[in-house]
Amino acid sequence: MGLFNYKTSNPAFTSYFWDSGNRSSKKMTVTGILIKSLAMILIIASMTMYVWNLYTEGVDIKWYTYGGMLAAIVCSILISFKHHWAHILTPLYAISKGLFLGGISSWAHARFPDLPYQAVGVTITAFFVMLILYQTRIIIVTKQLRSVIITASVTIFVIYIISWILSFFGIKPIFIWGTSWIAIGFNVIAAIVASFTLLLDFDYIERYKNKAPKYKEWIATWGLLVSLVWLYFEVLRLMKKLAIRF
Repeated sequence: MGLFNYKTSNPAFTSYFWDSGNRSSKKMTVTGILIKSLAMILIIASMTMYVWNLYTEGVDIKWYTYGGMLAAIVCSILISFKHHWAHILTPLYAISKGLFLGGISSWAHARFPDLPYQAVGVTITAFFVMLILYQTRIIIVTKQLRSVIITASVTIFVIYIISWILSFFGIKPIFIWGTSWIAIGFNVIAAIVASFTLLLDFDYIERYKNKAPKYKEWIATWGLLVSLVWLYFEVLRLMKKLAIRF
């Protein structure tokens, strides 16, 4: 099977982005992705601290949080269809996610001091662990592994969407939002799946470095951000549940 037939749960690395536009003389490089990723992470961190400071000053940050979440979704959808706009939309995505993370992080910190910092530490650790596992080939990204991760990611995504819709009717599934062992188990699985999507990202970057057009570094950067933000979100939720329970 050809390389372009492989799929990934991260929309930034689907074949849609790699099948066209290969006429550019400049190619995607790991260094370019690293520089862009670090810049976007700094933007996310800056916006997170901005909203956090607003919260400590007594400002209602609800609209910053939900507005950031919705804006990030819109940016992701636009990037999926207009990948040539990624150099503009990816920074906007970073700003939006920073607003969202600022809201949920400040709320978590208010109830459980320093919990967001611990979640950041776990996320960074998980990132490097998955990178080492990939680089040393302790875990090999096979077609079967891709299928498992994709299926698990889509299933979790659908569950969250259904839960979000049910919340409008005053229904909140306890196996997702509660603190029971079932809810904690679900959160653990979601965090593991989120960390494993990084393997797919690493695999696609390795496959297409020095091959894909230069502008697709922005697509790769966006894809990594999606995985990292999801991982942080799951880790923060899991740690909060454990803190409540124990």
